Amino acid sequence: MAAELHVELVAADRSVWSGEATLVVARTTSGDIGVMPGHQPLLGVLESGPVMIRTSDGGTVVAAVHGGFVSFADNKLSLLAEIAELSDEIDVKRAERALERAKSDADASAERRADVRLRAVATR
Repeated sequence: MAAELHVELVAADRSVWSGEATLVVARTTSGDIGVMPGHQPLLGVLESGPVMIRTSDGGTVVAAVHGGFVSFADNKLSLLAEIAELSDEIDVKRAERALERAKSDADASAERRADVRLRAVATR
């Protein structure tokens, strides 16, 4: 079994992160999944939520992902997201304001996006 897997996290508008990892945890429509080297091939639909990538050098990368697909084969994991932001890129104050605004407007989609951003920041 290989000790690493290659990960590509891509949003509709850009490549967000690429590198070697030992573990990736993401939320799918079937529930949370963890993918390690040697995992069985899979194809799934991503739900909005934080994605945690444990890098091969022992670091952790966290991203807020809003929908998309996940695919794994031959020790290559692709996360193809509609929107993805690394937790380091998220402005916490702005996300908090967006959450409050979404709650007051009763905008469930905007509330979910802001909540995912804040959970990604809390996970890093």
